[in-house]
Amino acid sequence: MNATVKTGILAAIVAVVCVAAAFMKRSDVYLLTLYCVYLMATFGLNLTVGYAGQMSLGQAAFFGIGAYIAALALKAEIPFVLVLPMAAVACFVIGLALGFPALRVQHHYLAFATLGFNVLVYLAMRNEEQITGGTFGISGIPRPSPLGLSLDGAQAYFYFTLASLIVLALLLWWLLRSPWGRAFAALRDNPIRAESLGVNITAYTLLAFAIGAACAGVGGVYFASLVQFIEPGPFHFSTSLMMLLAVIIGGSGRFLGPVVGTLITILLPELLRASNLEALKFMQKWYLVFFGVAIVALMIWLPEGILSMSERIKRRKGAR
Repeated sequence: MNATVKTGILAAIVAVVCVAAAFMKRSDVYLLTLYCVYLMATFGLNLTVGYAGQMSLGQAAFFGIGAYIAALALKAEIPFVLVLPMAAVACFVIGLALGFPALRVQHHYLAFATLGFNVLVYLAMRNEEQITGGTFGISGIPRPSPLGLSLDGAQAYFYFTLASLIVLALLLWWLLRSPWGRAFAALRDNPIRAESLGVNITAYTLLAFAIGAACAGVGGVYFASLVQFIEPGPFHFSTSLMMLLAVIIGGSGRFLGPVVGTLITILLPELLRASNLEALKFMQKWYLVFFGVAIVALMIWLPEGILSMSERIKRRKGAR
């Protein structure tokens, strides 16, 4: 299947979702919007983990930083068009500041370093009540009004978030097809060879880490506007684990991997829990057990992610 056909199929799916969203219940549209928001963050994490080959467990911290910046700025009546770059730049700079010392270690050591950062940020959000509101959170966060258009409706905000997600995805696609993207891939596949070819390992690793953090910050801005109330809970390190799980399940290092992985980690549990089919009524109590078993099975049979299925089939046919 060539790239044109894949693009056409993807565009058709997006079009179908857009039409279907106009007839869905408010709760279902909310879940679709939440999926788009988390996909922004997992796209960034895929750049860090899948393309640069660095393990990170701090994505939820950047997600939360972006959300709190948005909450405070939007309540101060700062225009959304300024809030979005503010959050992205802040997370980019913090990502650079964290990455420079943290990237002195690799793989699971880096994972522990970023996990510690996530815990530190979570505790700051919970305890610095004068700024973050602590466990009481920040409420009454307004939604943006681009060009004077109201986005208070569920469908309107979904379409706005989906359009922003597509723009972000196109920017990342361009980045990965640029010389920078090829440097990221070389860094992941063989750092020693990449360095011998003149690739600055430290600079490109920091860049991938910081861009991934900025994507999470952008997702946090849309999250704050979606729920219109934030508190530290959604930014716990367990959210970072869930985002990493989404990248791995879909296919780390594959551009559309987070699309599939986030679909499973965000929407599948809710679909199982809310199922009204008589045959699936038991799932309302046991949906997490089923979800856990499904994830374990995927990791056993498809350790390279769901999108690696076609490659595995081709290899098996070639071996016969």
